[in-house]
Amino acid sequence: MDSFLVTSKGPLKGAVKISGAKNAVLPVMAAAMLADGVSKIGNAPKLKDMRTMADVLRVTGCRIKESENELSIDASDINHLEAPYELVKTMRASFYVLGPLVAKFGRCRVSLPGGCAWGPRPVDLHLKGLEALGAKINITHGYVEALCNGRLKGNTFSFPISSVGATANILMAATLAEGTSVLQNASIEPEITNLVKYLIGMGANISGIETRTLIVQGVEKLNPGDGSTIADRIEAGTFLAAAAITRGKVKVTDMVPEHQSALLEVFKSMGCEISAGNDWVELDAENKELLPVHITTLPHPGFPTDMQAQLVAVLSTIKGTSSVRDTIYSDRFKHVSELERLGADISLKEDTAIINGGRELTGAQVMASDLRASAALVLAGLAAKGQTKISRIYHLDRGYENFEGKLAELGAHVERIH
Repeated sequence: MDSFLVTSKGPLKGAVKISGAKNAVLPVMAAAMLADGVSKIGNAPKLKDMRTMADVLRVTGCRIKESENELSIDASDINHLEAPYELVKTMRASFYVLGPLVAKFGRCRVSLPGGCAWGPRPVDLHLKGLEALGAKINITHGYVEALCNGRLKGNTFSFPISSVGATANILMAATLAEGTSVLQNASIEPEITNLVKYLIGMGANISGIETRTLIVQGVEKLNPGDGSTIADRIEAGTFLAAAAITRGKVKVTDMVPEHQSALLEVFKSMGCEISAGNDWVELDAENKELLPVHITTLPHPGFPTDMQAQLVAVLSTIKGTSSVRDTIYSDRFKHVSELERLGADISLKEDTAIINGGRELTGAQVMASDLRASAALVLAGLAAKGQTKISRIYHLDRGYENFEGKLAELGAHVERIH
């Protein structure tokens, strides 16, 4: 099991290029199942989660080829309408195959998902949305069985809470449903917009893009897709946080600044200097006395929950009292106890972390509990005196491409040990 050895080497400096977004490429990979033929996905990141999703698709009969920057998925010969527990348990996004399979073939069997080890994240919204489109759902022996007689039927479905995963799954299913589907209170995350554009490129009839009401006129058949994956806004935010926590100056390129509005406002409130262009953002924290802030996570365009752990790490190095409230996943704070091992002073009160910042962080052995927690621990290690050993780095490999290599380009010393 791989670990990282992180040794503090002072402020990070330089430029780093952002990869395609994990949370955007995974639903698009599932969408490729909706059409016979070869779909192409550009700017596809090389991640553990992407390999897991590829394995799920291969089980169903898809043929997949990877090149340097492109993924090809041939869904012409899908013949096994089941996603097994052995794969789905390792990654929740595997559940994305449910909507496309039942929409195209009228039946499927998909294991209930696993993924990061924090908090209850039920799939009930996925199932209720499919039921609204006419699917019959049964859960037996840990598997979801979905059936429909003929095509799914268009309907109106309102998400009681904004859910990226459920929006993606129901949206994909609705593209092949008979009639019109109206999805209310849909997520407007950039990853959903990326999926909508890809589906439209396949021949789907979808209006309301970038709004909370998506209207889908079902079609009988979709064509293979050919589109590119948006930049990973969470990876971009993590490198900006790395600049802040080391009091460095980093330019993050090949990204979409508009996707970072809430995060950039937080960094500005801290006292970081922010510059931005069409596809880059630079954060300058050199020789700056940063200020404490109070953050609340919200659905897009609010502050993203996937940046919560990284910001808790940054705020632990800033003198004064800060707070981070997570309204999306109230118990997503397993990183706190590990940050405390490095010397951070953090207390938890229900869904809020209260950070008494400014104490010197010192290296220690810590353990990653999930994807974003692992990134937070690496950031803290970059700022901690001495050496920090972070175990269970497989969590980080799920969502960051060549993380240690990109940090090295900025002057960090992060060694992977096997």
